[in-house]
Amino acid sequence: MTKDKILLVEDDSTLSFIIQDALKREGFEVATAPNGDLGLRSFQEFQPDIIIADVMMPKMDGFEMVRQIRLKAPSIPVLFLTARTSLEDVVKGFELGANDYIRKPFQILELVVRIKALLKRFTGNKSEDEIINLGDANLDFASQKLTIDNFTIELSHIEAVILNEMFSHPNEVVEAKTLMFRIWQNDDYNNLNRLHGFVYKLRKYLEKSKNLQLLNIRGIGYKLSVSL
Repeated sequence: MTKDKILLVEDDSTLSFIIQDALKREGFEVATAPNGDLGLRSFQEFQPDIIIADVMMPKMDGFEMVRQIRLKAPSIPVLFLTARTSLEDVVKGFELGANDYIRKPFQILELVVRIKALLKRFTGNKSEDEIINLGDANLDFASQKLTIDNFTIELSHIEAVILNEMFSHPNEVVEAKTLMFRIWQNDDYNNLNRLHGFVYKLRKYLEKSKNLQLLNIRGIGYKLSVSL
């Protein structure tokens, strides 16, 4: 399957690394640039499917970079990252062609969900990790919905991430630390009880299914048992 390509333009090297690592874990191909000037060059060479850009950057800010990109690619989706909070800045971003806006600080999980929603909206993309069918259930990750027969459950961000990992690896053991990295970008032991709480709720949801059962693998993680 061809990976969706993301161009990330962010001058904060630490934040850029964290975002890039998280997006690669989600299966994206990612190119980065530290400012708008190099972002323009990367856009030409990389030909991304979506652009994630900081607003305040040296040499050329995100607004000017997107303005120039829009002259060549008017339909490519753009999501701005910004620490600015004024309505005037937000309006300017949308006038220049932004499709979405996230204010710093933000949760990586929220960014991933918004990226997938934009790709689905603008490219009609239906990648395997967005809609997965197993037995009498299907998971639409982008819209965060679990459907069992004709019953639809609205999921939280974290619930959707956990089920996405489990649905992607049916009848396999998924380690708790893998899930914690996807949710919180660390496997801090203090998050383990929080994870158990989310899994407990998901296990209740899946009781409606005739084919699926979410099992606890003591000391390791969880397994989504699928019987067809």
